Amino acid sequence: MPWLLLSFLVFATSAAADTAWQLRVPRTPFDYLGPSDVVSYAPLDAATANWSICVAYPHLKDSYWLSVNHGMVEEAARLGVSFRLVEAGGYPNIERQRRQILDCVAEGADALVLGAVAFDALSDTVVEISADIPVIAAVNDIADPGITAKVGVSWTEMGAVSGRYIAQRHPQGSRRVKVAWFPGPQGAGWVRFVEQGFHDAIKDSAVEIAATKYGDTGREIQVLLVEEALEDIADLDYIVGAAPAAEAAVSLLRTRGLRDRIGIVSDYMTHAVYRGIYREKILVAPTDFPVLQGRMAIEFAVRAIEGKLLYRHAGPVIETVRSGEVVPSQMTETLAPTSFIPVFQFTSERER
Repeated sequence: MPWLLLSFLVFATSAAADTAWQLRVPRTPFDYLGPSDVVSYAPLDAATANWSICVAYPHLKDSYWLSVNHGMVEEAARLGVSFRLVEAGGYPNIERQRRQILDCVAEGADALVLGAVAFDALSDTVVEISADIPVIAAVNDIADPGITAKVGVSWTEMGAVSGRYIAQRHPQGSRRVKVAWFPGPQGAGWVRFVEQGFHDAIKDSAVEIAATKYGDTGREIQVLLVEEALEDIADLDYIVGAAPAAEAAVSLLRTRGLRDRIGIVSDYMTHAVYRGIYREKILVAPTDFPVLQGRMAIEFAVRAIEGKLLYRHAGPVIETVRSGEVVPSQMTETLAPTSFIPVFQFTSERER
């Protein structure tokens, strides 16, 4: 059965970055929960050579990773490097991603940028690859062995933003409210952390998790999970969780005439979530600036190749986007332009 290979070969004349990046840098690399500092970061003006980078994603099923990809394409063009991108087709596909990154690196790569499908299932492969080239973890957290640097935010804080919003609306002692919680796929590197943040944020409130629905972030699966929750919980108050669940909930609640009774909260931002917030159909979502994370991953990879890394771990400063309070400037480094469309190349597994 064919799997998807998406390639971007980017060659461009480099140009200096327009502005510095405001980044949050943990004082202890790879420690998302410890103290951190906000720094003004000046990215490289250009690479010293046309380096070839292998980039691997969990999927391109929603616009979040498309936005990450947009940032990578722009940064690669700006620095004057090239990259080849493979995507695993979803979080259950651990062995597929393992084959993809081994094949991609074997074709000749100066660094690997990895958005991992699982937290620690690929550690042996990462350690093997890191003996020859730098490995940069992008967006999704991953076990530390073999990792040269990490680009990402605290997904514990992403979950906490969503939880705090509801907890503040329904403090302890007020009427209890029921939440259907859609954290994403079990075993993914970010899910355990977003769950921790959400649970901690609501523990001293009147919020009750009436159902937890795990599943891959493909829209079709999330639609089914949201439908299940609506069928199972007659007095549901909120649908909270991954962006595809929030996106699915908008249309399902409208169809069932429940839009004014059930609130929707997303724990990350996509184009559809932004539209939902702008149109006041989704209450709130944090943004971890996916476009900027894509830029950072490529820039960190180039620095790692050239021995110029300033930080082993950094990410954008998380901001909260609320219904009725949308700031357009927040979207510049959050969402890819609507004109940005991926081009897929189909390759059979037998050929790999």
